[in-house]
Amino acid sequence: MARFGTGFRTWVGIAVAGALCASLAGCSSTGGKRAEDARKAAAAQGKAAVNTPRWTFAMVTHSGDGDTFWDIVQSGAEQAAVKDNINFLYSHDDEAQQQAQLVDAAVDKKVDGIIVTLAKPDALKAAVARAVKAGIPVITVNSGSAESKEFGALTHIGQDETIAGQAVGAELTKRGKKKALCILHEQGNVGHEQRCAGLKETFDGTVQNLYVTGTNMPDVQSAIEAKLQSDSSVDAVVTLGAPYADTAVKAKQSAGSEAEIDTFDLNAKVAAGLKDGTLGFAVDQQPYLQGYEAVDLLWLYKYNADVLGGGRPVLTGPQIITKDQAGALAEYTERGTR
Repeated sequence: MARFGTGFRTWVGIAVAGALCASLAGCSSTGGKRAEDARKAAAAQGKAAVNTPRWTFAMVTHSGDGDTFWDIVQSGAEQAAVKDNINFLYSHDDEAQQQAQLVDAAVDKKVDGIIVTLAKPDALKAAVARAVKAGIPVITVNSGSAESKEFGALTHIGQDETIAGQAVGAELTKRGKKKALCILHEQGNVGHEQRCAGLKETFDGTVQNLYVTGTNMPDVQSAIEAKLQSDSSVDAVVTLGAPYADTAVKAKQSAGSEAEIDTFDLNAKVAAGLKDGTLGFAVDQQPYLQGYEAVDLLWLYKYNADVLGGGRPVLTGPQIITKDQAGALAEYTERGTR
């Protein structure tokens, strides 16, 4: 596991700048006006590092409201946009057809570049094709690595979800676990299915998928609690998003279970849980990096026709984070960049 030394902290400090970090600390877990005001204030304080034209880039994600993961992605993108003199537009919708309409709207605005997630790729295919036909460069991010090249995107930035799942399976095996629950909180999300499938490939024990309604946390807790009460052989619960880890911990406590709670993604609460032993490990895909690099790579393409990846995804994860690394990352999670 890599150590986070002076060089790493210096690089992050250059990328974000001290004034921007202070503003980001005010971002709330609900997204909302406070988080938006903080992001605008951060952008206003920054200065472009280049004198290239003020191109307009649009990012359209499948995020629902109040998802801290996407706050981090958006923050990374906005800070890269300040540096690159980009007019950055962000929109999101967790309904795939609505997300596709947002992509269409960006095409109609004749933006200079589009960043889009493909959690439900079939619903986005026509909209992405329309952007490509209009001559707008597209980069996919976070989800949809398998479809990105086929749809005509320049490259994909994110983690390979199957590889990430395999990393979890290997870690659970290393920890001696025998039966795991994989909690899917968004039905139809291909990346989530790939994570659980990858877990099954490398885990020596058995895996059972548990589908929950991710928009209703009380129901999520009840479903996990009921499963743990009915099956005492479950010794590991894997959630697919940081906000669900805390809910799984509560379900475990209510059920009187000894199962270890592990999760995909990282935030301040997950880092604290790793540090105090409430959580076993987390899989970090570095969402700040996904947003930042997506804007940066679009700028490089517009400025210099550069394309990274060589036809393959640019990977930002997975990285297994345990108690040993949690302390070093705490300051970054608190300011909203990890």
